[in-house]
Amino acid sequence: MATELDAQISLEELQLAARNHGLPLEALRHDVTPLGLHYLLTHFDIPFVDAAVWKLEVGGSVARPLSLSLDDLKARPAVTRRVTLECAGNGRALYAPRVLSQPWLQEAVGTAEWTGTALASVLDEAEAGESAVEAVFTGLDRGIQGDVEHLYERSLPLEEARREEVILAYAINGQPLPPQHGFPLRVIVPGWYGMTHVKWLQAITVVTEPFTGWQQDVAYHVRESEDEQGMPVTRILPRALMIPPGFPEFLSRTRFVDAGLVHLQGRAWSGWGAVERVEVSTDGGATWVDAVLDDPMGEFAWSAWTFDWEAQPGEYELSCRATDAAGNIQPLAADWNHDGVCNNGVQRVGVVVRGT
Repeated sequence: MATELDAQISLEELQLAARNHGLPLEALRHDVTPLGLHYLLTHFDIPFVDAAVWKLEVGGSVARPLSLSLDDLKARPAVTRRVTLECAGNGRALYAPRVLSQPWLQEAVGTAEWTGTALASVLDEAEAGESAVEAVFTGLDRGIQGDVEHLYERSLPLEEARREEVILAYAINGQPLPPQHGFPLRVIVPGWYGMTHVKWLQAITVVTEPFTGWQQDVAYHVRESEDEQGMPVTRILPRALMIPPGFPEFLSRTRFVDAGLVHLQGRAWSGWGAVERVEVSTDGGATWVDAVLDDPMGEFAWSAWTFDWEAQPGEYELSCRATDAAGNIQPLAADWNHDGVCNNGVQRVGVVVRGT
């Protein structure tokens, strides 16, 4: 019952998969993802940072440039937000033909409690100029992608950067950021895909023209070919995931349950507003029935859902799908794109129901 990929995994993909890791789907049981189980994607190397000498430099088109130590940031008013983060490439390995990059299935997600200080207050203190349009976030991680050597950098329009929920985070789940999650400081932009949440932050530069760095202008676009610009990836599309029921066969991960009442459960989220409906199919997507949906764990965090299935002996394909407040419905299959992003096609879980 396993799904076959369209080609054998490459050594390059294996190298990326060995460096990064996703959320084991059974860990969806946790309202807040334990730190070691939260998904992780590192584009280049994890920088070594000495917090004693590190500074966040805020400059560009501002009246008052700032140079802030970690202690300076911690002395500012603190806020903790529960936020669901998802990689824009989640589901990439399920596209056909497969795009050569980090081979995510559907596990590149996690929900954590991030603690930091409001980005808006820092920008206000720096006094961005009237002609400013964007804030550029520069990390300490450097590498080559698309034949271009660069530091990892992304930008946000100032109106997005000034949203009250956007924070400069120095802690996760009550602990200092570990090196792999961006120590000593990262950006948290609730509702946006993970590429926006720049780690190992060293500078914020206010600019008067749209930023055209490689990670912003070339990467993370929905496009049909390398020759077109396409549409930039921004907010998270709706997705529901199911905790695989029963227990697995080691290699295929096919699930085994006994006939009778099977309690299905999972999580659902969207960056376009709260999820308002989750549906479950037990026949490969032919028919759908509403699940019971709980309130979200936070304004920008996932919701729990449950569904009771009266399982009869046989083989089944289970799926779930989400609909958000903006009316976006999770598709059975997402349209292919050149970068392998935004694949929020429904999860398919093979289940064998054993007779009693």
